[in-house]
Amino acid sequence: MTHVARLARLRLSPEELEEMRGQLSDILDYIAMLQEVDVTGVPITAQVTGLTSVLRPDQVVGKLSLEQVLANAPDAQEGMFRVQAVFDE
Repeated sequence: MTHVARLARLRLSPEELEEMRGQLSDILDYIAMLQEVDVTGVPITAQVTGLTSVLRPDQVVGKLSLEQVLANAPDAQEGMFRVQAVFDE
């Protein structure tokens, strides 16, 4: 169990390791129980909820002028945002 915790990058106390051992055992028992279910004739399913979006479609409702866009910029130059260089020259 210590190896599994290390792989998951978990620092667990001996008590937590013992609790994890029991939980992992329960999970594996449940998986074994699920493997006993007869799924003959059940088609392979990748998506059970359908592929319909619950979000509204994007709608263009107007646009901002360049001045409005740059109005709150901490630093702007020649109509563009000016940011600190990421790479050393």
